[in-house]
Amino acid sequence: MNDLINRSNREEMALLGVILLLVMFVRGAVAASFIPIYGEKMLGLSLDVVGTAITAHFLTDTALKMVIGWLLDRFSARTIVHAGLLVSLSGLALMQNADVPWLFIVSAALFGIGVSPIWIVCLTKVSANRRSTQMGFLYTIWFIGFGSGLIASNLLLDRAPAAAGRLLIAATVLSWALSLMITNRRERAIGTIPPARQIALLREKLAAMRALLPGMVLQTAGAGMLLPVLPAFAEKELAVDSGTYSLILVAAGGLTVLGLMPMGRLSDRLGHKRAFLAAGFGAFSALLLLLATAPPFWECLLIAGALGIAYSAVLPAWNALLASYLPKSQEGLGWGIFSTLEGIGVMIGPAAGGIIATIGEEADVVWTSGVLFGLIGLFYLLYPLRPAGE
Repeated sequence: MNDLINRSNREEMALLGVILLLVMFVRGAVAASFIPIYGEKMLGLSLDVVGTAITAHFLTDTALKMVIGWLLDRFSARTIVHAGLLVSLSGLALMQNADVPWLFIVSAALFGIGVSPIWIVCLTKVSANRRSTQMGFLYTIWFIGFGSGLIASNLLLDRAPAAAGRLLIAATVLSWALSLMITNRRERAIGTIPPARQIALLREKLAAMRALLPGMVLQTAGAGMLLPVLPAFAEKELAVDSGTYSLILVAAGGLTVLGLMPMGRLSDRLGHKRAFLAAGFGAFSALLLLLATAPPFWECLLIAGALGIAYSAVLPAWNALLASYLPKSQEGLGWGIFSTLEGIGVMIGPAAGGIIATIGEEADVVWTSGVLFGLIGLFYLLYPLRPAGE
């Protein structure tokens, strides 16, 4: 019986993984390439409109995660994912001809609504005895999809913009069709628990995990701070051209992807999530501070690779630790809350990084981010976290 359950879980995770790969492929292409390049060069929109559209995409994605989590506790995953991808498809189709600013912004917002459900569904399907391993698998899919979508969109937009749009539509339609294969059963009977008790349970869990709240916001804010300044930092401080900078990014991203599954398995085997977090955040901090000294290119390449490995140690252990605090009856809502809190960091980080760079210089942002990650690692090293199952 256990073998059948395990096989069913693996098959379901594989299907969700394929859908997630397609969704992240489209999201990487749209958010990091299609909106800024297609919007400015093909539709003739100004940069402030393009920037507002990107913000609208992330804002709706973040704001709706909690609502989607609540819905997932009450309706089947297939219903929510299928409906979400239909909204995403409508936004993407609208975007390709939205040469009016408000319409372009609305289309980006609709796209953000549609891509939210699949990630939370994947998180709710993670099994308790293999949390870090399956988290590593999901983040591997996330990175591969997002990165390949970005690269494919950049290449096609230079040569055949219309083909880029058709590819993204096709990938979204395929993910939408595959979502019909997700099981339509509801895993949790939320209605059997009185609403007052549901609220009390969630409040108890949130109170128990208050020590994790700083990490949820600050780690995504610390990473987000680097986004607007890294290209300029590479050019001014590291004295590298765009091709060399891309090579550094490939080293970091590639080793992150390669390290996620092994680090996830190691975390599951050893069971010390807090040690992984402290070591990962501490290493990330030290490497960023070293990078801020503007070392030679080959040292930068090694540092970038080591940053990728450190990040791959943090991600699976961090999300497995979060999962251990969730009440089974409210996993969808819980993941929605967690994702919303982390999304706040994604939104405030780039703005903070831009302000620091404007007041000072790009290297100051790298220093600040490094110190921030060091403080997070120190906190989780000293604070006695005691999640369930550890």
